[in-house]
Amino acid sequence: MNYAVLISGTILIIIFSWFFSIKARRYHGIARFFAFESIFVLFLLNYRFWFRDPFSLHQIISWILLFGSIYPVLAGYLLLKKKGKSEQSFENTTSLVKSGIYSYIRHPLYCALFLLGTGIMLKDTGNNQLFLGAINLIAVFLTSKIEEKEMIARFGNAYIQYMAETKMFIPKLF
Repeated sequence: MNYAVLISGTILIIIFSWFFSIKARRYHGIARFFAFESIFVLFLLNYRFWFRDPFSLHQIISWILLFGSIYPVLAGYLLLKKKGKSEQSFENTTSLVKSGIYSYIRHPLYCALFLLGTGIMLKDTGNNQLFLGAINLIAVFLTSKIEEKEMIARFGNAYIQYMAETKMFIPKLF
């Protein structure tokens, strides 16, 4: 592994986490740092395997997850920008968005992070990759739970009602 790339990327993820969440006392950014970092390290470990044995089952599932991560991140981001009435950054919304993909799941952007991380992990499933995949899953889940507390503090009963109407990541299941 190229340690200069690892260190540089980690510094960029820390800076992103600081300026987009932690600085504004939105502490889900701490848990989200670990999701981003696990995905970044997974990529560094697995980029050489992306096109090896392309028709194997794990590669096919990997590509499905990687392409599947595109829709929730685009749909979620665009709706937050359009309807969230954000202050300063797109994630600092002043209006609760409950339409589009948000009418089915509360965390499409974090769902996309999980799909992306799992898709990259499946390119080569060594012990390190499985460990980092588990870190990604835990970090995304904790990020969502922490952010939900922040949203309850911001939107009150409206967000509690929204939580009762939607699932976290997978419509009608989870």
